[in-house]
Amino acid sequence: MDRFIYEDGRVVLREAFQNLLQKHTRVTLLAHKNADGDTLGTALGLYSLCKNIGKQVEVCCIDKKLPKNLDFLPHFARIKRQIDFDDSLIIACGASEVGLFGFDLSSREIMNIDHHKSNTDFGTLNIVDQTSASTSQVAYKLIQDGFEVTQSLALCLYVGLLTETENFKTLNVDQDVFLVAAELLAYGIDLEEIHRNIYQRDALSSLRLLSATLDTLELYEEAEVASFVVTQEMFQQSGSNTTELAGIVDYGIDLATVKIAILVVEDQEAIKVFLRSKREDVSSLAKVFGGTGEKLAAEFSSEKIEIKKLLNKILNEINKKGLLDA
Repeated sequence: MDRFIYEDGRVVLREAFQNLLQKHTRVTLLAHKNADGDTLGTALGLYSLCKNIGKQVEVCCIDKKLPKNLDFLPHFARIKRQIDFDDSLIIACGASEVGLFGFDLSSREIMNIDHHKSNTDFGTLNIVDQTSASTSQVAYKLIQDGFEVTQSLALCLYVGLLTETENFKTLNVDQDVFLVAAELLAYGIDLEEIHRNIYQRDALSSLRLLSATLDTLELYEEAEVASFVVTQEMFQQSGSNTTELAGIVDYGIDLATVKIAILVVEDQEAIKVFLRSKREDVSSLAKVFGGTGEKLAAEFSSEKIEIKKLLNKILNEINKKGLLDA
């Protein structure tokens, strides 16, 4: 398996991307499970590109429900839950492991496009740039000189960049991020439409879930660790679902004294744990529990156990690793 990265964080080896794409008549674009703006923005942007160059193309995500605030993106309605092409090039967008897509890809040719440090190079071709702040930024650098960038394509990639950087607030935002954002804006995309859809379309169920979740706040380790809990009962009472969890864990990080925030979500079959930090490496914490992620944002799944016991295990690992010592 070949891996191509950006030399010095700037010069991308585009030929491998273009050559592999040209080899195939059919293309399947994949967004990962628990889809976010970056994976969907990248997949839908590349869908526009593939359509424009005459490919037969499909875009797939195994999730039963997708974020409603992204339904304004071009071609959103074409996202399917199953792969229909059996001979297509798979383009996997924005996941560090192949299992995060939820499909059997064992016999497929895969182009893996990502920006996560933890990427496992699962593709036939791996285009992984750890210096980029989003997968959509990687995708833009791949296509900006060799293909026509349309307004629809620019819109999708901009939304990926905007959401992955949490409105340009994450620590990996640098000059290059703003240069890419400026170039995408130059294609005439509507910022007001984007911000209205991304940040001003909360359903009443989302506010009810947020209210209930904030009531579960617990502080540990002299208020340097915060935890929230979402139970199945809370989903039912608020009329919400897992697509409405975005941003809740960040309320913990926003507290002045907190270094690490934990969101524990009770699903029907398992427990999902989301970790955030200001500077501490929570990816190392997630790996202890079989999870994945980046330094400031990671997650893992656990079998159903008592939530208090799980939180105690997490706190013990935080102390064992000395994550609060700095």
